Amino acid sequence: MSEKKTIADTTVLVTGGAGFIGSHTVVKLLESGYTVVVVDDLSNASEKVLDRIDQIVGDEASERLSFYRADVNDRAALEAVFDDCQIDRVIHFAGFKAVGESVQKPIEYYANNLGNTLTLLDVMREHGCKSIIFSSSATVYGDPDALPLTEQSTKKNATNPYGWTKWMIEQILTDVAKADPEWDVVLLRYFNPIGAHPSGLIGEDPKGIPNNLVPYVAQVAVGKRDAVHVFGNDYDTHDGTGVRDYIHVVDLAAGHVAALAWMNGRSGVEIFNLGTGTGSSVLDVIKAFSAACGKELPYVIEPRRAGDVTANYADCTKAREEMGWEAQYDLADMCRDSWNWQSHNPNGYED
Repeated sequence: MSEKKTIADTTVLVTGGAGFIGSHTVVKLLESGYTVVVVDDLSNASEKVLDRIDQIVGDEASERLSFYRADVNDRAALEAVFDDCQIDRVIHFAGFKAVGESVQKPIEYYANNLGNTLTLLDVMREHGCKSIIFSSSATVYGDPDALPLTEQSTKKNATNPYGWTKWMIEQILTDVAKADPEWDVVLLRYFNPIGAHPSGLIGEDPKGIPNNLVPYVAQVAVGKRDAVHVFGNDYDTHDGTGVRDYIHVVDLAAGHVAALAWMNGRSGVEIFNLGTGTGSSVLDVIKAFSAACGKELPYVIEPRRAGDVTANYADCTKAREEMGWEAQYDLADMCRDSWNWQSHNPNGYED
């Protein structure tokens, strides 16, 4: 069982805390009163994120934030962090995350995502810290048999190495908790995080061509790309394009804070879906983003992509009933905040 602690006495290690979801979660943690330690090697993030977090939360809260530039695979570096700081809980975001790249580089993806998790768990165990929230994904449900997806929906074979790493890490954490009942594990299965902090100071900053729909749409809106590529318009959906459950990244960050409060003093493994419960199509997103930026965004229809499912959206009843968490933002809010971020930071964190 994890030790029950007050927020003021709880230090949370956030791996990958300078990334898109990580940085928004760090803001929520600091605003809630937690002490936060970020470990990030900045391979897919910018150190400027930390200054932006300071601006959002203010001087007093930012005094509770420490940053270590380190790879979670680097055992010695990770042990030094645990020796320096009394870590009570861990939120594990660190990992490679591009689906397409994972197909090209399976060895790198398995080595990094599984390797850093095993290193982290071993160092946690050594230091008597057995409380972890894992950033999982709705990708573990594969092509769903029925919608909406609940936590009891069948896990399916993944369609790419990235998805398999999420699948396997869930299994590793479940086995660890089964072997040692002192472990307290929460698996958060995200649907499709988009949006940005309402301040416009932090947001998604993909390197190269964006892998996900909304950053790509945002780059079309800002003039960096010519048109949105829509893969398939012959799906069995209301407009023929694929349907997904998009969730505002600020809502997602709040879900981690809710999970920390819920797991305080518990043990075992629990799974929660984090989504809105509403499916939106690719064309719905383009239309909402066009409204947010005040101009019609061009798009072209391409053939379907292998591995894409027709529709995917969540039932988040369990998170509402057990953690008291519910998404607050709708698609229009997500597109508004994403556009606010992109229009003020056309090149992301680069000058």
